[in-house]
Amino acid sequence: MKRRHGAAAAFVIAVAAMAAMAATGIAQAAGIARAQVALDTSAGRIVVELDPEHAPVTTRNFLRYVEEGHYDGTLIHRVVESFVIQGGGLATSMDEKPTHEPIVNEARNGLSNVAGSLAMARESAIDSATAQFFINVADNQRLDHVDVPPEGVTVLRRGQPVFIAPTEADRVFGYAVFGRVVDGMDVVERIRHVAVGTVEHGETYENVPVEAIVIRKAALLPSIPPNH
Repeated sequence: MKRRHGAAAAFVIAVAAMAAMAATGIAQAAGIARAQVALDTSAGRIVVELDPEHAPVTTRNFLRYVEEGHYDGTLIHRVVESFVIQGGGLATSMDEKPTHEPIVNEARNGLSNVAGSLAMARESAIDSATAQFFINVADNQRLDHVDVPPEGVTVLRRGQPVFIAPTEADRVFGYAVFGRVVDGMDVVERIRHVAVGTVEHGETYENVPVEAIVIRKAALLPSIPPNH
């Protein structure tokens, strides 16, 4: 699953991680065990619950963009009916919004890309995620992290066994899950079934909703006590 576009240089990752950890304002809410964010879209409201325990860097990064209003007015620009819905990076003009430096990939956190989970989109480089995210609309465990031992490992891809050598470990590093949908899966379901097409805008974008689906506002909801 690729984030559209802008490859990240490896040397910025440590800086990006520190910046995410140091983010102020509502990003401090990552310490709340059940921080929730409402995504008010033109198709309805989706509420996601974040998991700072398993994905602290990714959670802080996401909340930083929420605090800054980055997601307001962005598109759900990629919809694959049996796979994911993806957004958070393109304005309604289809221009990519500027982002902070990419963050470290927390795909090894043990969370799985099951239906309803929230994960970060990225380029082919492991540590290249910035702002774009996706919601899994099916169980997509093939996006999960796989440890590759010195002797290699065999994984299933599209029902077929594929051998992964240690030198190819990047292929199965995975996509970092950092939350889940707790309300509005009916909205996600409606979105996944919309008509899509191809858009040429500097590059070719496939699976773009024919009728624009806009994230009008992303906002942190009132705190939920950790033991609630």
